[in-house]
Amino acid sequence: MCGIVGYVGHRDTKEVILHGLKTLEYRGYDSSGMALMTNGEIIVEKKAGRIQNLEDSMSDKNFASEVGIGHTRWATHGVPSDKNSHPHYSMDKSVAVVHNGIIENYQTLRKELEDKGYVFASDTDTEVISQLVQDMYNGDILDTISKVLKKLEGSYAIGVLHKNHPDELICAREHSPLVIGIGEKENFIASDVSALLKYTKNVYYLEDGDMAVLKTQDIKIFDKEKNPIEREKKSIEWNLEQATKCGYPHFMLKEIFEQPQVVEETFNKRVHNEKADFSDILSYEDIKHIDKIYIVACGTAYHAGLQGQFALQKIAKLNSATDIASEFRYNDPFIDNKTMVIFVSQSGETSDTLAALKEAKKKGALTVAITNVVGSTISREADKTIYTMAGPEIAVASTKAYLTQITIFYLLALYIAELRNSISKDEYKKYISEIKNMPEKIQHILDNSEIIKPAAEYFKDKTSGFYIGRGLDYKIAVEGSLKIKEVSYIHTEAFASGELKHGTIALIEEGIPVVVIATQRELIDKSVSNIKEVKARGAYVISVGFEDCENLKNVSDNFIGIPECDDIFSGFLSIIPLQLLAYYTSSAKGIDVDKPRNLAKSVTVE
Repeated sequence: MCGIVGYVGHRDTKEVILHGLKTLEYRGYDSSGMALMTNGEIIVEKKAGRIQNLEDSMSDKNFASEVGIGHTRWATHGVPSDKNSHPHYSMDKSVAVVHNGIIENYQTLRKELEDKGYVFASDTDTEVISQLVQDMYNGDILDTISKVLKKLEGSYAIGVLHKNHPDELICAREHSPLVIGIGEKENFIASDVSALLKYTKNVYYLEDGDMAVLKTQDIKIFDKEKNPIEREKKSIEWNLEQATKCGYPHFMLKEIFEQPQVVEETFNKRVHNEKADFSDILSYEDIKHIDKIYIVACGTAYHAGLQGQFALQKIAKLNSATDIASEFRYNDPFIDNKTMVIFVSQSGETSDTLAALKEAKKKGALTVAITNVVGSTISREADKTIYTMAGPEIAVASTKAYLTQITIFYLLALYIAELRNSISKDEYKKYISEIKNMPEKIQHILDNSEIIKPAAEYFKDKTSGFYIGRGLDYKIAVEGSLKIKEVSYIHTEAFASGELKHGTIALIEEGIPVVVIATQRELIDKSVSNIKEVKARGAYVISVGFEDCENLKNVSDNFIGIPECDDIFSGFLSIIPLQLLAYYTSSAKGIDVDKPRNLAKSVTVE
């Protein structure tokens, strides 16, 4: 939920920290701050609001420093303010700490420290860490940190400076992502590799329980008991250009327009000789006995899972169900060794999804991760991992990661269907061809994106609206509704069209926008009837359907056409106008599209 960056080396530490924080601002933007080691003291500067506030306050301050830590925050404990911003000092200012995660027993620890005379300067859970380091410091910083961590309950990724160790940066993680960047006579820490790409592509991914001590020319990694351990060096394939806007006004728009490319790359990664191929991950032996699949995820990834369920049932003929990760553990799902559970997470760090994964493993399920981030926690915890080819996704509202997840699901359904002999050769060939042609059809929609702006202009002044669809179209409606909520703050709800008459139609009034997705040909007539129902009560209908669907066009106030395809694959296309509608509506309202209020990219707390 927050961003950490740390540096030890020969560069201008302040500028390295600021660059990293700007890169990570999508992870949290309520406040930001940094701590720099200079002349044997730790100088802390922090400001509520966007990083520009911190940069402005630091513009006339030039510290000679080779070690520093920084943080951009998404508030969990304590309102956004200067005092609650990270880093947090210890009472004697010998220690500064940045932290992602939640210390669940912080109130107990705070009371113990206050009883000893410690005075706290913030309302955060994080400050107990810096105060504990001061209280337990014994001259050996690694031993001290090890003892402090054993007192903490919850999740954390931390960066620590101690004034008695002016050339060292200490870090640790437990259930919250942290990566070490490996440089030449310099080293880095960050909660996301995007903060490091300007300086290095070589990294170590820390695992739960790891601690590390970084110096200019040295990195030592330890387990909880201070035993030296090694982590495999990884090389990041993304480049800095991929993580920048490349001339687009917002990352969200750039990422929408990258979708033809990332769908094609994901297809090419997984299709060889016109066959979907996951043999490097799943064999026939892995899946021959599987009789049920659960798909577990949160938010947009959950909506991708809804389409995944559709594909697995329709194509692979496998009993499938989708559940929200935060509910999954508490629903006591029936899981055994004949169950496959697929976990979907763009970041691979989603806390609820990770907790659900651990529960599924306990019950003996085959666990499969679909994620975008190599080396992420979920990718390491799952039995099998399938990577999408979305590249870095910076905008908080997911677009291209969602579409690559869908691509993986459809290809996986085809792969399983062939292994289990549940699809004909002609059908298989047709379906592969359909997916192969999707990038070109997506590009056609993007090339004509201007036609969506009038609908956005209508939507921008409304306070509520509805998204409706039948069958697969309903699964697209829920994602379209979420997108416009996320970035434009307009209250919308998605419903299966047939449910309107069972209560919701009472909310239809003059001028209210109703977005109708209607691409399932056998259900078009029923969708047209639903449109007539809402229009009779004054609704303004924006519909998305195939370009040649005249009966849909004739009953809509605003019709957005998509290229023809088999109904089963229409979700690849119908979501694109809905993403653009959300983007253009938000932009027309003057909202910061990439950083919508109250949201963060990677949700690493429950």
